Parts: sequence; C-alpha cells; structure tokens
Amino acid sequence: RKGDKLKEQDSSPPQPTPRPRKGDKHEEQRLGPEPAAPQQPTAEEEALIEFHRSYRELFEFFCNNTTIHGAIRLVCSQHNRMKTAFWAVLWLCTFCVMYWQFGLLFGEYFSYPVSLNINLNSDKLVFPAVTICTLNPYRYAEIKEELEELDRIAEQTLYDLYKYNSTALEARSRGRRDLRGTLPHPLQRLRVPPPPDGARRARGAASGVQDHNPQVDRKDWKIGFQLCNQNKSDCFYQTYSSGVDAVREWYHFHYINILSRLPETLPSLEEDTLGNFIFACRFNQVSCNQANYSHFHHPMYGNCYTFNGKNNSNLWMSSMPGINNGLSLMLRTEQNDFIPLLSTVTGARVMVHGQDEPAFMDDGGFNLRPGVETSISMRKETLDRLGGDYGDCTKNGSDVPVKNLFPSKYTQQVCIHSCFQESMIKVCGCAYIFYPRPQNVEYCDYKKHSSWGYCYYKLQADFSSDHLGCFTKCRKPCRNGSSRCYPGRTITPSTTRGMEWPKSTSSSRS
Repeated sequence: RKGDKLKEQDSSPPQPTPRPRKGDKHEEQRLGPEPAAPQQPTAEEEALIEFHRSYRELFEFFCNNTTIHGAIRLVCSQHNRMKTAFWAVLWLCTFCVMYWQFGLLFGEYFSYPVSLNINLNSDKLVFPAVTICTLNPYRYAEIKEELEELDRIAEQTLYDLYKYNSTALEARSRGRRDLRGTLPHPLQRLRVPPPPDGARRARGAASGVQDHNPQVDRKDWKIGFQLCNQNKSDCFYQTYSSGVDAVREWYHFHYINILSRLPETLPSLEEDTLGNFIFACRFNQVSCNQANYSHFHHPMYGNCYTFNGKNNSNLWMSSMPGINNGLSLMLRTEQNDFIPLLSTVTGARVMVHGQDEPAFMDDGGFNLRPGVETSISMRKETLDRLGGDYGDCTKNGSDVPVKNLFPSKYTQQVCIHSCFQESMIKVCGCAYIFYPRPQNVEYCDYKKHSSWGYCYYKLQADFSSDHLGCFTKCRKPCRNGSSRCYPGRTITPSTTRGMEWPKSTSSSRS
C-alpha cells in the first residue's frame, strides 16, 4: 500500500541523491552545495578531550588559553631556546613576586593591626579624686607602750653598733641592760670575710645570707637580723651593707607586728577635722566642707583625706584651666611626734586618682615639702584597648584568676596587690597588714605566727622576680582612664614683718 511504501522508504538506509534535471538548474543554483557532515570522534579521541597525553600538552593547552600575560610566549618561542629561557625566568619571577605579596598581605591581616587615634578635647570633666596624707604614722598616744619599748631597743642597738648616743638615750641609760632580749630577731653585726675570686660564686650560691643592697664601703661586716622557719631547720640573715637601711628595715619589721596587734576599732588620731591639718580649702573659689572629703588612716603616711571621692554626693566638675579654677589647699605640717626611723621627711604626700580606684600612696604618690607653694597641673587620659585577637586585656577583671580584695573596680595594681595577699595567706598563713584581708584571716604577728618574717621575705623575692605569676595573671583593663600630674613652679613665701605665720605651713594648688 501507499502508506506502507512510505514507511518502508523511511526505514531504509538513505539513497544517493538523484542527478538533477535541466529544469532544476535554477533550484540547484539557489540551494548550493551542502556542507559536509562532521566526522564523529572515536571513543579514544573522546577520552583525550579531558585527559592529555602528557604534561607538555597540558602545559601548552594552559599557555594557549590562559589570560596571564606572557604565558603564551613560552609556547610561541619554543623554537628559540634563548627566548624560552628568558620568558620562563621572567614568568617564574613574577609568580614569586605575586606570592611574596600574598604573604605580606596575609601576614599583615593575621597580625591584627590597630590604628591609634588621639583626640584632644576641652570638655567639662569630672574632677579626679585627690588624696593627701600627713606623712606622720601612728602617734605615740595610740600605741605608746609598744613604740616606747621599740624605741628603747632601737636606741640601745644604735649605741652598741655605732656608739651613737642621743639625749633620749642618756635619759634612759639606767634601763639600758637586756633591752634587746625583750624582742625577737635582734639586729646583729655579721662579719663576712671577703672570699677569694674563684670561690666567690660558689660561696654566694651556697650561703644563706641575702644581700639586698650593693656594697657601699670596704668594711668586712654587715648588719642584719636572723629569720627562721617554723621548726628552725632553715634560717637566713636579712642583711644590708648600709647600717641605716638595716636599722630602718628592722624597725619597720617590728612596727608591722605592733600594728597587727591593734584593734580595728582603734580611735582615730588628733586630726579628725580639717582645721588641724588643712587650714584652707577651696575649689573653683568656693570653700570646702566636711561633705567634700573622707578620712582614713595609712599605716606609714598617717592621716589621709580624700577630696571628691566616691563617697561625695556631688562630684566636682572642671571646665576651665588655671590655678583659680582647681583645688587649692593650705596645709599645716608637724614635726613633733614623728617616728624618725619610719618617716624621714616632713611635709605632705599627694596622689591623684579616679573616684573608683584606691589610693596606692606608695605607687603613685609624691611628696610636697613645707614652706613653699607648689602648683600641680593635671591632664586626664583615657585609653581604650581592643581585646580578643588584637590584644590581651580584660573588661572588668571577671576573667582574671585573682580575687579582688579591694572595695573598688578592677585595675592592674589592684589585681597585683590582691595576688600578693592571696599568696601571703596561702603560703604564710596570715595576711600582710598593708593590704585588705579576707574574713577570718589574721594579720601577721610573730607572737602568733613565729615564722611569718621568714616566709614574707622569701615571698617578696619571688614576687619581685615574678615567680608568683602575679604580673602575668593580672592583665591590663581594656578601658583605662588616668590623670597625669605635672608638678609646676614652686614659690617660697616672702617674710613679712609684723605677721606671724603658722610653723611648717605648706600650700598646694592643683
């Protein structure tokens, strides 16, 4: 049938095209010759499209198709070895420079660089807290018996060692005998023969004598006192080449023990009001009152007053520079009843700090001498540190493995002193009197803790060399604000006839 014939023709292989007739000439010219059909690749050639036969073909394919400038020159100039070598070296050098730049960029990125921005502002700021102390330790009225006994022993010691005789010693010459036997750890003169040069290092390593000062004279003796552990199995001499340093350290050691026996409810000293120590106080030309300061007692610096502290309800604000726009004080210093082996200067000690920071008078304070007017300029500086990968700082000290024993915010100095106190309690079994103590912990006293001096001086040496790890544990705060002080001019008041000034008067302005 006709339908079957058409189907049969479709299924049959293609027949050759019949030769065109003469009438079909116009159609032949219009269609033109048909393009040749592309040859089908074999299975082997199909596989070689993705995988080249050699690395050379792969390299040539890469150079011919890459957009890297100069790579095609390695293929085009292969008939000239000199050109090929030149372009190969140049190409490798550019790759090395590129990877070197990558290394610099990645190194700079992973070093976490920071930029420092300094802004100078003259805005209205909170005036810092100012603590000023009398430089006068506990007076004789409070601990009279203990200090008198210590003074008599110190005078006897000075007479035995240096034949030093004072008027007070002459008055007590009758009670001079057996005074040094009433206190432990007497001060002694120790003969130290000079060792030979070869045995000096070996003897210094095996000796139990600790020398904390360089040799200041050529004599073959030193001054010191002996300290032993609990069972007397290990002892050493705390020695000094300078007799003055030895006597002062020995007196200071016994003074600490006397202070530890005082009750916490000890009545304050005579200077309970501003009038006895501070004659005049003004801030921004306005007189101060008792609501502007708080009082505490320092074991070494005596009565201390903190102006504009955290207990002040209305903090002082400062917006204008100048002497008349700050804190102005007129002080009265005393030389009577000073303890000469504790306080060798007269005047006042001043420290500027933040409202929520304790006053570390030993670390950041400075002295003012009496009889002059001193101007002190201040500048507040705030430092923000980036934590995390950019630096090692702490926000509030909560991630520092040291408990804050001070009633203040976290600072590095607070952490360091708290770390030493923790080590003191853990190793020696008692607390150092100059730092706060936890509850149910007693201050060190050789009547209760006979070997605390031995433990303290050993621990102090480890603390100074950072064997305790306090300087490593206590990180810097991420935000730190401080006030820098710049002592300015010092003016000596002129002498005026007909007008009598109080004795030992000091004036300071800040």
